[in-house]
Amino acid sequence: MDMTPESQPSMAMAAATSLGSLELAIILPTLNERDNLAPLIDRIEGALGESGWEVLVVDDNSADGTSDEARRLSLSDPRVRVIQRIGRRGLSSAAIEGFCATAAPYVAVMDADHQHDPKLLVDMLASVKSGEAEVAVASRFADGASMAEWGRPDREKLSSVANMLARKLTGVELSDPMSGFFLLPSATARMLVPNLSGIGFKILLDLLATSETPLKVKDFPMNFSARRSGESKLDRAIALDFLAGLYDKSFGRIIPTRFALFGTVGALGVLVHMAILYAFMQLASMNFSWSQAVATFGSMTFNFWLNNFLTYRDRRLKDADKVFWGWVSFIAACSIGAFANVAVATTLNDRGLHTVFAALVGIGIGSVWNYALSSRFVWGRY
Repeated sequence: MDMTPESQPSMAMAAATSLGSLELAIILPTLNERDNLAPLIDRIEGALGESGWEVLVVDDNSADGTSDEARRLSLSDPRVRVIQRIGRRGLSSAAIEGFCATAAPYVAVMDADHQHDPKLLVDMLASVKSGEAEVAVASRFADGASMAEWGRPDREKLSSVANMLARKLTGVELSDPMSGFFLLPSATARMLVPNLSGIGFKILLDLLATSETPLKVKDFPMNFSARRSGESKLDRAIALDFLAGLYDKSFGRIIPTRFALFGTVGALGVLVHMAILYAFMQLASMNFSWSQAVATFGSMTFNFWLNNFLTYRDRRLKDADKVFWGWVSFIAACSIGAFANVAVATTLNDRGLHTVFAALVGIGIGSVWNYALSSRFVWGRY
């Protein structure tokens, strides 16, 4: 049958009608979750039925081809869409992009590793639609919840402490503000987006802390399961990542969080420098010049490693060649910063500024310079 341009809109409307109106978007932030996608789509369909929902796979350019798998699924299933992100990483920022990429009136965020049960979406959606709650949260700590299958008592203790701190920050009483599985109106999410920090893994905490008035939240007890396939993305820096999120909501508008982390690492680097200098002068009996040189490169290397692990966690260099050239670039950037530090401080001191204040200005200039160059030429270039 010939298809005229006039007939195309009516056919599109018929197709949309057959699929049902879009009501819920489920955002799946992914990193190396290829094998988990197809089974999870089946589970979501089993919970929600055949229509009224879509899945947004927001993939951080996974090495295992997760985005290609999502595209393969979408060829036969228009309910599946994919956003492949290049040069951007992190669960929170992925969720934010998902909020802004859907027309569905309600949006949910959940993990793609099968630790979150899609069956909860039915009651969570009903609660928010009825106005009983503004945010529905699948909780690991509510009465009736279980984490027996997870088998990580250390993470349970960490989550409990984090929950206490988060409740003080947000003013919201709920059992699991660190949950990664929640649902809310899309309009509410997009309204809060301009003021979200987008840092780290805990987007729910970010949303609750950003809202000017406490959001009405309802918990849904969840059986938190073991991951189906692949490896967990939560490494030992997750606790520091959480603290960075708390800092950002409290002081981030005064001093940017990444710069504060960079400065903290620099302060620790000073201690490392002095320890190395002492060791080589007192224990190895080396002269000051050689000891100072070794201490300088040692502290720079320490700073590079810790910044790569913490400050630029979302841009972390992992491949050996990138780590090496990143380290070389960092040494070069810090060397320029050190020269600027000395030059500015000396000039100000020569013009009469007290030694302490001149030194502090020089340190400030050097720190900002190092931060700017490192952000652009070390962790930005890759």
